[in-house]
Amino acid sequence: MATFTTWGMSGTVATQQPGDEVYGLERVEFWIDEFNASVNRFREDSELSRINARSAGTFSISPLLERALQSARRSGEISQNLCDPTVLSSLEKLGYDRDYDELLKTGVSFSTSTSPAPGPQSWSLDALEHTVTLEAGVRLDLGASAKALFADVVVNELAQRGGALVEIGGDVAVHGVGPDGPWVIGVASSLEIGGNEPRISIGGGAIATSSRVTRTWTLNGRTVNHIIDPRTGLCANGPYAVATVAGPNCVDANALATAALLWGEDASYHIAQFGAAARLIRDSGEVEFVGGWTREEST
Repeated sequence: MATFTTWGMSGTVATQQPGDEVYGLERVEFWIDEFNASVNRFREDSELSRINARSAGTFSISPLLERALQSARRSGEISQNLCDPTVLSSLEKLGYDRDYDELLKTGVSFSTSTSPAPGPQSWSLDALEHTVTLEAGVRLDLGASAKALFADVVVNELAQRGGALVEIGGDVAVHGVGPDGPWVIGVASSLEIGGNEPRISIGGGAIATSSRVTRTWTLNGRTVNHIIDPRTGLCANGPYAVATVAGPNCVDANALATAALLWGEDASYHIAQFGAAARLIRDSGEVEFVGGWTREEST
C-alpha cells in the first residue's frame, strides 16, 4: 500500500501484486496532473478556470473535461439535482474561494447573501460537437464528482494488471481482490483514522463517504461546510452528519452520499430507491443502515 497527497486530501493506492504499487503511484501522479490541467478551479490556467472566466458561451472541451462534465451531469440526475456544479458562486460567498489548506489558515471574516444555484438547465453538453454551453453568469465547480471520477479512472486503469484499490478523500474504488483476498476497508466518520473503525469487505465497485463535519472552516465565528444545497445556496445542516454509500462506481456512490446530507429524513428512502446500500450517522452518533449494507467487523 502506498500513500499520496493532493488537493488538500490524503490518498491510498494498493494493488493485488505488491510490485505494481510503484506503477500505481506513477499513474496516480499522471492523472493528478491531467485533472489539475483540466478541472482544478483553483488553477487559473486550468481548462475549467479559463471557461469560467469567460462566463457565457459555447466552448470546445477536451476529452477529460467532457468526461468530468458527464460525471457531474450523472451525479445531478441520480441526486435529484442536489449535486449541482453551478453552486460555485455559493461556495465562494461562504469563503471557499481558495485552496482548502489556505482557507484553514486564514478563515473568513466576510460573506455576502447567498441565493439558489442557476441549476442544470443553465448549462449543456453537446456530445457530438464536444462542447459545453454556459448561460450568462454561470460558472462550474466539479470538485466532488471529479474527485470520484479520478478514483474510478485510476482503478480502472490499474485493473488491467489485477486487483486494485484507489482511495482519495473518502472515496474508495476497488477492482478484484487484494494480496490477501477481498479488500477490507475501514469506515470512518472523519478524516482522522484511529485504527478502530468498523471494517467491511468489498470485492468490487465503490464506497464513498460525505461529511458535513469535515472539510469545514470558520465564517464570522461560525462553522460552515463544503456541502452546498443548490436550492438555497447555504451549506448542509440536516439530521445526518456523515453518509457512506456503496455503489457500482465512485461517481454514483459519491453523488448519493452527498445528496444524503441534503435529503434530510428522506435520505434512506431515496438511497433505497436507487438500489444502493448506505451507513448514515446522525448528529447524535446514532448509526442507521440502508439496504443490504454489508456486515461490519469491529477491530
